[in-house]
Amino acid sequence: MTESIIQPQATDAERAAESALRPKQLEEFVGQPKLRKQLQLVLEAAKLRGACADHILLSGPPGLGKTTLAMIVASEMGSALRLTSGPAIQHAGDLASILSSLQEGDVLFIDEIHRLARPAEEMLYLAMEDFRVDVVVGKGPGATSIPLTLPPFTVVGATTRSGLLPAPLRDRFGYTGHLEYYEHDELEKIVVRSARLLDADLEPAAALELARRSRGTPRIANRLLRRVSDYAQVHGNGVISLASAHAALELFEVDPYGLDRLDRMVLEGIIHRFNGGPVGLSTLAMSIGEEPETVETVSEPYLVREGFLSRTPRGRIATASAWKHLGLSMPADLLSGLA
Repeated sequence: MTESIIQPQATDAERAAESALRPKQLEEFVGQPKLRKQLQLVLEAAKLRGACADHILLSGPPGLGKTTLAMIVASEMGSALRLTSGPAIQHAGDLASILSSLQEGDVLFIDEIHRLARPAEEMLYLAMEDFRVDVVVGKGPGATSIPLTLPPFTVVGATTRSGLLPAPLRDRFGYTGHLEYYEHDELEKIVVRSARLLDADLEPAAALELARRSRGTPRIANRLLRRVSDYAQVHGNGVISLASAHAALELFEVDPYGLDRLDRMVLEGIIHRFNGGPVGLSTLAMSIGEEPETVETVSEPYLVREGFLSRTPRGRIATASAWKHLGLSMPADLLSGLA
């Protein structure tokens, strides 16, 4: 898979850098105004009752702040946070080990909860609803089930694909919040805040330019900020000006619309090799030397959202905006076909 500066997923090395920039309280969190108000109400009500918060499900594309919000929930409730992920829990015993170590009021964050193994998923149902698990000891006819009572705790689940969650699991969450892509002014505030925490000298015009090219995603905004800051230190006096931002983003091949090299390869492949489409995902990926999953998860969602790409039953089609963005004129017969 090609490493892209605008991919919304975080690399292992990047997670450490992100931790220093995460807000610690809900009032510091920028964007998602409706979700923040709803979550504030859920947490305040729980504190007034002197009880654990309801189980919380956060859904939305990667890089928008689901992990950060889980940390904020624990901080607001004054609780310890335990972190794990669906792919890391392959057996019911893995989940039983985690659940049995929880203390009263703890927050258990399960990232990619839609990828839980089925046996672990069924154990989680009982744990979330009745705060107990049945641990099976032994095998075969001699196996016995030992009920284990758990202290009250809060599960915060995060998923990028809420449609894959089975209804019984989804129904056990008392609050479900969906994170939307951020507006430019919200991303600008995030970039300014991150620059202050990184002790970077950022000019307002450069902050707005970074926000515009961040694809509505804070993780990408912070990543671009770090790369532009590196450029300003190496090739300038350390001040992140609009000129240095333009030069750095050109170096990393991020254009004014937030498209990078992979995005343009996808559009150019559809237009030049397949006359604008339609073309199937596997065929398109093969033609540009990428994996289908990379095209589908990294590039395609943004291209579709911005109107450069259209998905049809017959395959992917480059829109008139895509032709125009690449400086090409869409043939009249294709243009009439889209009308």
